[in-house]
Amino acid sequence: MLSHKPGLVSARFRPETPGVISPLDIIQSVLWVYLLILAGAVARRTGVLPQEYDEPIMKVCYMIMIPCFILDKILGAEVLRDGWVVVSSIACGYGLIVAGVCVGFLVGKMVGLRRGNGMRTFALSSGTQNYGFTAVPVVESLWATSAVAVLFVHNIGVELAMWSFGVMVINGRSGFKWKLLANGMVIGVMIGLILVAVRLDGHITGTPREAMKMLGSGAFPLAVFIIGASMMSMINHEKPSLRVLSAAAFARFLAIPAVFLCAAKFLPIATELKQVIVVQASMPAAVSPIILAKLYNGRPAIAVHIVVMTTILSLLTLPWIIAFACWWIGLEPIL
Repeated sequence: MLSHKPGLVSARFRPETPGVISPLDIIQSVLWVYLLILAGAVARRTGVLPQEYDEPIMKVCYMIMIPCFILDKILGAEVLRDGWVVVSSIACGYGLIVAGVCVGFLVGKMVGLRRGNGMRTFALSSGTQNYGFTAVPVVESLWATSAVAVLFVHNIGVELAMWSFGVMVINGRSGFKWKLLANGMVIGVMIGLILVAVRLDGHITGTPREAMKMLGSGAFPLAVFIIGASMMSMINHEKPSLRVLSAAAFARFLAIPAVFLCAAKFLPIATELKQVIVVQASMPAAVSPIILAKLYNGRPAIAVHIVVMTTILSLLTLPWIIAFACWWIGLEPIL
């Protein structure tokens, strides 16, 4: 039976191949995310959305809308009452980032990159998948709400990895930016987990819950739109390296997905976490390494080129990676 969600294009299982979803079905389900990115880029290019609007809009998204969205998805999520699911989700979020960056180092070395000419920035950028603004709508489009709740818990591990291991990679020294974890996404997840653990989540109903749901409903469409605009602003006049971009595409869409999908198939983890890892395997590069490269004297231009290139290519690669994963692992998107 098909379910329809406002703002999402439902994909269809083909009756002659039950349990198998085609790449075309997946494209139809997630295309709206890429259209919003394109719309944001056009708005920036045409001057409709000036760059100075980005920070206040994203601040509202981060501190108000996204926490409301997260709480609405986590409250009542029975899967999160299992301590193993919570622990394994955080561990996978951290561990897979480390694995992805290690793959990035290996691929960078294969194409001749060295420390001092962008090796660290390349490894972190190609090895870190988008785990937030693009991933959340895709998970919501393909899987049940419980998978979205697990994604947010998984993202705590990713945030821990980015601001500890990621900092060490980019500057060569260990360190941890605790204050950077005090963002709306992490705070929303922690509050939600506490309420679920003490079973108070069932008492947040009625008008307060509806207000929270309405505030959160536009968080990720708006954030994705702004990301499209920001990507247009990030494109600079430094010529991208075809060697670097080709290596990043290989790492991001072949080598790293192979590691992620093996983890999803063989690790003793919940189905919802397997669903999250499958989507993470298909994601383009994350924006966070650009910030780290700027903070720690890396090569921001390399990170920018990798983000833009992998985001464009992911429209073609994402459906095939997810379709293959669903067949190989035995997952059926609930659409």
